Amino acid sequence: MKQLFYLALLLLGSSHLLANNIEVNNVSLTGQNTTDGFTLVQFDLSWENSWRISVGPANWDAAWVFVKYRVNGNLWQHATINLTGGNTPGGAELDVADDLTGAFIFRSADGTGNISWTNVQLRWNYRDDGVDDNALVDVQVFAIEMVYVPEAPFFVGTGFNGDEIDEFFTLAQFGPFFLRNPYQVSSEAAITVANAAGSLYYDSTVQGGDQAGPIPASFPKGFAAYYCMKYEVSQDQWIGFFNTLTQTQKEALDVTGPLGKNTDDEIIRNTIAWPDGGNATTTNPNIPLNYVRNEFLMAYLDWSGLRLMTELEFEKACRGTLSAVGNEFAWGNSNIHNAIYTYTNEGLPNEQIADPGSGTGNAVFQTTNGTPSGPKRCGIVAASAGLNNREETGGSYYGIMELTGNVYERVISVGNPEGRSFTGNHGDGTITSGGSANVAGWPSGDIGVGYRGGSYPNSEQFCYVSDRNDATNSFSGTNGRIGFRGVRTAD
Repeated sequence: MKQLFYLALLLLGSSHLLANNIEVNNVSLTGQNTTDGFTLVQFDLSWENSWRISVGPANWDAAWVFVKYRVNGNLWQHATINLTGGNTPGGAELDVADDLTGAFIFRSADGTGNISWTNVQLRWNYRDDGVDDNALVDVQVFAIEMVYVPEAPFFVGTGFNGDEIDEFFTLAQFGPFFLRNPYQVSSEAAITVANAAGSLYYDSTVQGGDQAGPIPASFPKGFAAYYCMKYEVSQDQWIGFFNTLTQTQKEALDVTGPLGKNTDDEIIRNTIAWPDGGNATTTNPNIPLNYVRNEFLMAYLDWSGLRLMTELEFEKACRGTLSAVGNEFAWGNSNIHNAIYTYTNEGLPNEQIADPGSGTGNAVFQTTNGTPSGPKRCGIVAASAGLNNREETGGSYYGIMELTGNVYERVISVGNPEGRSFTGNHGDGTITSGGSANVAGWPSGDIGVGYRGGSYPNSEQFCYVSDRNDATNSFSGTNGRIGFRGVRTAD
């Protein structure tokens, strides 16, 4: 006689999990197979402004979806997803990661508009995770908006065309002279670092780095395809992560503690509170997370099956396959709005810029920051734009948002040995009992991580795509200007 697998859906206090504009609803478990030890995790999935195109960037956006479970109310754990056996509705494609930590779900054909898919199913091999057939199980499904960046050569640096600090370049002979030109990344092979024709090089007048190499073949250079989060990690996404942790892990990763902002009160729009040792909350769920240390974000990325992007991947995410431009922002030119924005619906999901620039690039930086000072909601620039083009939406070549301004992007640097030793391994969904990431090849501290793209209090120069003013900055604390987003190498 078959035993029953008692399946209980965790009540989350609301009908969905929200991160930016992506929603997971109606989570259930169905189709249990006690012979092979699997069940289907079923849910509805929706998000706004989706696309797939075969021309130009030739890319798409996607949801990175993963599952957490707990048995008998114990520790939340990461579910193992089967490569096959999942189901999607018409118009959707499912790509399960080779390491079985999660899956990408995206349009199966060209198109644009909002997504609303019902009865999406992932096959969970619960017996492989040590779960008994008749266990009492709670499940949560998490979804993160991502953008596919296809395999392609691209340029880093701008040569002598702009005011960027410590930017990448290569020497090219022009008659009897050598000129600085942008360097083309044309493969994932090792890159020679030298002040010589054909090699990658950079000045180190501020924090460019040690000018040493090579950059190993195992270091992700951006030529290979990868997925990048469409927006910076939000406070809501952090809360979703934090509230699955044990008390010990929470204490180690407490953004409200002495290693974070050191208060439950709001500071520079960070409203995360953890006052009673229970679940953390925030009244600004759609604002990018700040006051987060490197070791904190590494734990989040490990838990979610992602990793940090490298600074080479950052430039490709912005520029794509186009030629480099001096003083270039993420939207591909040097034009940027130069007046203070007026903000409406502050703190709400529809927080907007009332007066965005027209015919010029838009970003939240020193000039436009205004009131309230601090990061603005994820996706605010695109949602406020008059025209749906790269300039006015602030979008990158591939449709990734706010790579210029809002909060700094954390990147793996090529400017020191700790950064160059990065091998691009992904998180496996599990962190240590003490709350630390434990992925081989990741920086263990602050050295190896740098900062690109500028933030709300920074001047234009820090926002340039190729500016490396903070490329090897080993800042060890937290502040209101620095955030992060995750990426994942495409299988």
